[in-house]
Amino acid sequence: MGEVGGKSYQYSDITGKVIGCAMEVHRYLGNGFQEVIYQRALALEMQHQGLSFQREFVMQIYYKGSHIGTRRVDFFVEEKVMLELKAVIQMDDAHLAQAINYLEASGTEIGLLINFGSRSLQFKRVMKKSRL
Repeated sequence: MGEVGGKSYQYSDITGKVIGCAMEVHRYLGNGFQEVIYQRALALEMQHQGLSFQREFVMQIYYKGSHIGTRRVDFFVEEKVMLELKAVIQMDDAHLAQAINYLEASGTEIGLLINFGSRSLQFKRVMKKSRL
């Protein structure tokens, strides 16, 4: 675990590197392109930074232990972190809920939601909710 802002987060070393890569892509390209352009550029930047990843990764979705389908996420980084990209003017609660649902249904612990569509890069770290 690493530390971010004095708090300890699982896989913060990986998420920090990914966010740094996304910042570099956004700094270079700016906003206004389609999501696939940012996806391709981010793949190149993550490769350059030595991160291992799978693009268009098919995640298995489960309901109460039963397999009910699949969902393709933009990246699965270091076999630990789900990464979903957007290229919209403003992220909203629906985008965040979607990312959290993917974590929950797939059993993945940590994810990032990154938006390249706004003037400034937007990102959210998402974590699987703990069940009481």
